Amino acid sequence: MRTFKIIFNALRSLTIGKLWKLVLLFLQNPLFTLISFYATLKTFNIAKKEYPKTNSNDGAGNAFRHALWCCLIMMYCCKISSPKKSLNFTKKMTDLHEELFPNKPLQKKMDLHNNKIGMDFFMELLPGIHRQFFETSFFIEKLKEKTTNAKVLKNLNDKFEGSLVYLEVEKIK
Repeated sequence: MRTFKIIFNALRSLTIGKLWKLVLLFLQNPLFTLISFYATLKTFNIAKKEYPKTNSNDGAGNAFRHALWCCLIMMYCCKISSPKKSLNFTKKMTDLHEELFPNKPLQKKMDLHNNKIGMDFFMELLPGIHRQFFETSFFIEKLKEKTTNAKVLKNLNDKFEGSLVYLEVEKIK
């Protein structure tokens, strides 16, 4: 119930222009958008369970949440469409999220980087598993391992290919 309240309050905070962008995404991809909403709810709940202290700030749990979010969006979209279309939609959706709910530059870089890690991870798994048989459990342990090995992003020039990243709390104030 708390998750719905968070999402409702976030949507209420949007301007008309930003709401219109969200409506356009829905009109262009109604099934993908609905599936993404479900993936978002599921991701919030899993991240809250796995990382209760850092899932909603800029810590390691947030990195896990962003990567898992992309994996779940792609997993559900792949069940009704092609991996390529799923990847394109997931990128569009997660980039739009960063546009609709802007962060400071370092936070945005972190979120976009972790989203890419999630999309890349899904695509790495794809050749070995038929897309119809993916399950949430396929991602959680490996992403938890990646979270354990996550790097601290300290400035906009840092590059951590293949690793999740998070921020030190004092860096975002």
